Amino acid sequence: MEGSNSQTLLDKVKNAVVKKRVPKLRAGDTVRVHVRIVEGSKERIQVFEGIVLKRTGGTGPNATFTVRKVSFNIGVERTFFLHSPRIEKIEIVRHGHVRRARLFYLRPLRGKAARIRAKHLWEKDRESEEESAATESAETISPSGNGNGASQPVMMEETATPSEP
Repeated sequence: MEGSNSQTLLDKVKNAVVKKRVPKLRAGDTVRVHVRIVEGSKERIQVFEGIVLKRTGGTGPNATFTVRKVSFNIGVERTFFLHSPRIEKIEIVRHGHVRRARLFYLRPLRGKAARIRAKHLWEKDRESEEESAATESAETISPSGNGNGASQPVMMEETATPSEP
């Protein structure tokens, strides 16, 4: 009886700590983390922008993510609790296309070698991204009928008409 009662108490504490709206972060994403910094009696917001190297802990109260940025030619990594009250908000600047869950291979790389290719969002991903973010307005593209139900990107070409002199 004692064990089940303490388990419900743990669940209540976990539910109180876990934030309801958390963005979908993955390794390779470039994020902008707004962190609340307390200096003496003053409080301010500091922005930490970089690439997500790893994410651990799933979606529970112990979930963390590590962000790396290069500041004045020195690599700075910072680990944040996903549900920390010190985090004001997390903005996803862009999604990166990577094939690893841990991007520690980026540590010795500099400049262009450390770039991560941007993930190309298909139409259905764009629609879900628009609904969740609601900050960017993107143009919807009609899917091409290729028979398998998957939507393909549509390339728009600009045609210039020659002007008569």
